[in-house]
Formats: sequence, C-alpha cells, structure tokens
Amino acid sequence: MINIDITHRLGNFRLAPKLQVGPGITVLFGQSGAGKTLTLEAVAGLLTPDSGRIAIHDRPVFDAATGLNVPPYDRRLGYVVQSYALFPHLTVAQNVAYGVFDLPRGERERRVDSLLTTLGIQDLADRRPAQISGGQAQRTALARALVRRPEALLLDEPFAALDEGVALTLRRELRRLVRDLVLPVLMVTHDLTEASHIGDRIAVMDAGQVLQVGDRPRVLQRPRSARVARLLGIANVLDGNVIGSENGVEVHTPIGPLQTARTGIAKGSVHVAIRADQVILTRPDRRDDRPNILDIHITDEADFGHSRTLYARVANAPTAPILEIHIAPHPYQVMGVATRRRWRVHIPPDAVHVMKT
Repeated sequence: MINIDITHRLGNFRLAPKLQVGPGITVLFGQSGAGKTLTLEAVAGLLTPDSGRIAIHDRPVFDAATGLNVPPYDRRLGYVVQSYALFPHLTVAQNVAYGVFDLPRGERERRVDSLLTTLGIQDLADRRPAQISGGQAQRTALARALVRRPEALLLDEPFAALDEGVALTLRRELRRLVRDLVLPVLMVTHDLTEASHIGDRIAVMDAGQVLQVGDRPRVLQRPRSARVARLLGIANVLDGNVIGSENGVEVHTPIGPLQTARTGIAKGSVHVAIRADQVILTRPDRRDDRPNILDIHITDEADFGHSRTLYARVANAPTAPILEIHIAPHPYQVMGVATRRRWRVHIPPDAVHVMKT
C-alpha cells in the first residue's frame, strides 16, 4: 500500500494529490501537465513536497511535520522512467545487476538470471542497449526495477515509445507479473485506452489534484463530475435539470427530456453524461415505445476501423450540442447507415448518468 497526501507549489502550479495505492495496478490518468510525473517523483524521493506525508506499507518515507525524508535508495521502490535510462556502455545483464551491486556476486547473478528468464530476455544478456529493440529495452528496465525486490513499483508512461502491438503484449505481461509478485503498482499514463486495458483501478488527475479514484469499470462508467467525464473522453456531456415524473426521475436536457434509471436525485441543475457506445441506432420507420427515443439527422461520420463514429443533430433541437454515436462495422453495414441520414436513437435509462453540478 502507498499512501500519498502531499502539497507542493511550483510557480503558479499547485500539486496536491491525495491517493491510496493498493495491490494490483493503479493508473494515474490525466492530460499532460496534470502533475502525474511530479506525483511519482515525490513518492520516489526525487521531489521534496512542501507539506504532507507519504507512506509505503505504513512505513513513512516522507513527513513534513517531523522532518522525515527518506533518501530514494532507501525507499524500497522500483522505478521505471519513460526513457528507460539504460546505461549504453553496459550489457543487458549488467544494467539489471546495477540495481543490486551491493549483493554478493552469486546472489546477484541468480537474481539477474531469474528475472531475465521471467521477462523472456535471457538470450539478450550480453547485448548492449543499442543492440536491442524498444520492447526489449522496456523489459530490461523493468527487470532492473524488480531485481531489488521492491515493496512497490512506479511506472512513468512505460509503453509510450512502443508500437501498439508490442505495447499490447507488454501490458499483458505486466499484468501477469504483478499478479505473481503481489505488488502495488502506480503507473502514469495520458492514454485512455492504455488506462482502460491495464488498470485495476484508475485515478483521474487534473491540475494537480486527484478528482476521482476507484475500480476501473466504475470510474469509466460513472464519472463523478462533468470535468472527469470529459477527461475520460465522454463526448456527450450535457447540462440538465431534474424534475419529477410519473415514470421516475426525468432530466430536461438540450436534446430533450430523458429518463434515467438512477433514483433519489434531488431536483435542480445537474450534468448528464452519455457514453457514445451506449447510444443505440434504430430505424425511424418502426414503432418504438421505449423511453428516450430521439429523431436524429447524421451530419458527419468517421471510420476508425474497429468502429464508426456518427455525429448527429437531434430533431427539434437545432442549437443543442452534436450527439456522438459509436457503432460497430457489422451493424453499420447491415443497417445500411451510409445510405440514409435520418434515423432514430434509443438511449437506455441506465446509460443516462446524472452528476452534480
């Protein structure tokens, strides 16, 4: 467990993350400049906060109140930076062994050999960084971080420089490795797809603060605020007003009144988030008694290979925001979406996520 509750000011920027990192992979997600790497540096001991406390498995490593500031090499952490920082004049095995130079030679060699085998780079032991690929360099950096048998692992954009295919393989390997080692991992990324694929938990960070943290599905499906929803790539974020209804809770929005499955919402101003993949395209010539049926006109679209994104105006709401809809290639072709522009959509009530303003 890593406990972080610190503040630090750099010019006009105020870093103030509050976060608990348990077993598994916690992804610190946010845009560039959010303070993610600064948070990692503070945990590693490379940045001294102005105030607050950091503890690893209940062992304080920084406490401004008592003046405690444990040096980086005594914090028992593994740290992989984005550039990997391998020594160009050392071999793969020597780079890994550098992390445990103080161990007896026999023990050092056993640890290095074991990790090289675990990470599938034992055949590269005698090569230098210039002679290996980016994925192999990443494995080497990870082995060097783990060779000291750290109590926790810090990863700063570890897959950012890799091709997507290599990154996908290494994400799976990292998840397997973390399960086997039962390590708390704090990983920084600005890539939402990567955060969604690898994180057990996601912490959304912006302007130096952690805005929401929780299990991956809950954070992605139930953002706490409009700010978080937009950071998570939810395009359909609307202003709304909750009113009473015979059928439960109804929210008036610029695209029309929408029923939500959520109960116990106080009347008044809210924000509404609707994921584009939860907006269901349906034919306009069929009778449909389901709630939240809207007539739309498709104004534009984009083909991303694995899915199509449709951009639509809602009928009778010419000034409302454009509605974004994701549809898989097969239903797009079967329904003949390309041949007509006027459709209907169904937004299931449980897809209408209501947030406080």
